[in-house]
Amino acid sequence: MRARRRFEGRLWLMGAVSLTALTLTTGCGGDGGSGGEVASAATAKGSATASPSGSSELSEYVDAQRRWVSCLRDAGLDAPDPDARGMVDLGDQSKWKRDPKALQAQEKCAGLSVAVPDSVEKAMQPELSQDEIRTKQRYATCMQEHGAPDFPDTDESGHFQDVTWDSTSAGAKRATRACASVIGVPDDAPTPQG
Repeated sequence: MRARRRFEGRLWLMGAVSLTALTLTTGCGGDGGSGGEVASAATAKGSATASPSGSSELSEYVDAQRRWVSCLRDAGLDAPDPDARGMVDLGDQSKWKRDPKALQAQEKCAGLSVAVPDSVEKAMQPELSQDEIRTKQRYATCMQEHGAPDFPDTDESGHFQDVTWDSTSAGAKRATRACASVIGVPDDAPTPQG
């Protein structure tokens, strides 16, 4: 159950982070990207490059993605090669969820699908401006003060730390509503369901 809560917390956190990044970069003329890429696990797009210690993990991850794509192709699907970050652009994801052939291929190749290594995921996070860092710090403080004391702080680069927090508690939902305006979300936006 703890793993599920961690996943749900990360999912909500990733949604909040994505919304923050979209809100802040849109106002600053940022590039929205194509949006059709997947990497068999959720990843943040960014322009940062992998550190030397993470470069071997990146190489291993890209190789694993190539094996996964090869398996999908052997199963009859037209899947593109992964890019230099291991991202695979599969196009319309809803089509993949409805197509019986795609579902069979995904099931057959599931053992080859790997999660994005933490070092690779961190290296792909976008570099944040000082304003973005301050906004995320204010959001973390607001969440902690309004009912989610376990909400993560930001790290030195301004990204939220990867910690387990309970996004389904009444306090977390109350804090999410109270702090929505800090990241530019309307006060009446839907909250995460627990």
